Amino acid sequence: MRLCLVEDIAASGLEPLTLTRPVHDLLLGSTTLSSKIARAFQVGPGPQRRGCVIRAHLAAAQRQRDPHLVVNDRDWLARGPVLVANSRWVPPVGFQVPEESGSWVGLCEGQPACAWVGPEDAVALEPHGVDSWFERIASRYDCTELDGEWIHRPWDLVAKNEAHLERDFEELAWRGVTNRHLTTMALVGPADRLSIHETARIDPYTVFDTTNGPISLGPNVWVQPFTRIEGPCSIGAETQLFRANLRGCVTIGPNCRIGGEVEAAIVHGYSNKYHEGFLGHAYVGEWVNLGAITSNSDLRNDYGEVRVPLQGDPIPTGQAKVGCFIGDHTRTGMGSMLNTGTAVGVMCNVLPAGILLPKHVPSFTAVLYGRVAPGFSLNQLFETARIVMGRRGKSFNEAEEQLYRTLYVQTRLERERAFQRSHEHRGDAWPVAQAARLDRPHAVR
Repeated sequence: MRLCLVEDIAASGLEPLTLTRPVHDLLLGSTTLSSKIARAFQVGPGPQRRGCVIRAHLAAAQRQRDPHLVVNDRDWLARGPVLVANSRWVPPVGFQVPEESGSWVGLCEGQPACAWVGPEDAVALEPHGVDSWFERIASRYDCTELDGEWIHRPWDLVAKNEAHLERDFEELAWRGVTNRHLTTMALVGPADRLSIHETARIDPYTVFDTTNGPISLGPNVWVQPFTRIEGPCSIGAETQLFRANLRGCVTIGPNCRIGGEVEAAIVHGYSNKYHEGFLGHAYVGEWVNLGAITSNSDLRNDYGEVRVPLQGDPIPTGQAKVGCFIGDHTRTGMGSMLNTGTAVGVMCNVLPAGILLPKHVPSFTAVLYGRVAPGFSLNQLFETARIVMGRRGKSFNEAEEQLYRTLYVQTRLERERAFQRSHEHRGDAWPVAQAARLDRPHAVR
């Protein structure tokens, strides 16, 4: 079976996380959404078996990031029958592939989630026409309810992460810890709920608590002294933990540097949170650096429903505990305080102000004295990205640069609206005005 992952128009509802990556690359539990769909249909890796149809501006960068996945290739679609799956759909536990002959459509909550079609139907797929394609296919072939669940918003990934960490641990059959590891650490809870790769380094005075869920550590993970990890939790390869307190429901991608307190959060690869500070009920993209003592709130004082300003418009979450969502290549300064339900775009520079910072920070902007303001030039941002990625043996290449140039144009109106709102409300927070006065050369104290 061949698998083609596609994005519908609702991919925009997962911004800022999907500004720089296709939906299928989002993390949930210990793996990506694409891995979960491929595992359900038992589709192996490699360009002969897996392809995708994604937004056009992502295509060039995605080909370089994942050379084993065919991207937006009509010739590949024409080679034979293919299973087309919406990347926002997560198949259910114990999923069974329908045994129907001929073409068919699988539904989740009454909406098309996947379809088995021939090449004559597959070649009609277009990056910005997936919704209408599924409508046409569903009107022509038999539809079967397959169950599963949809991912609509970034906070859905965080809320569902605990269950999927448990599920991935069971389905992937991760087990085992060496005697060498056991001699240096303290284990609380069942040993069969712990999986540590043999190459991982576990220093003395570290605690692993599997009482509430499983814990898995990938290759070459380094857990330094006075770190406590509570399950369910998944730590990606090459990640280092510095006196960290991981309080459960945490997914850390590869090559991260994590310290301080983390709870119910997902952090993509190559991001840093070296120092003290709290990160909770949050989703952080790649190449993000959270400065020392950066902390976010994940609960309102009145315990009410949290709203998140996606693209500047407040969206009800239906949840009381929602933290922050941060796009790729964003940095926060030392002591930054993020409000409940904050959304920060890509390539932002967030500086502390002694007060809670704006909840909506559009891409390519800065936060200065508590206000959203124009950020660095693209050339400056790109030069920083080259330095940051070069330190991890990666390159910020031409495809990446073109991706961010395109995003800069696409997000222009969102920035302009934010600047206008900031100007209209410039007098409603005296600490900001006071800070600006004290920063003047001739300020009187």
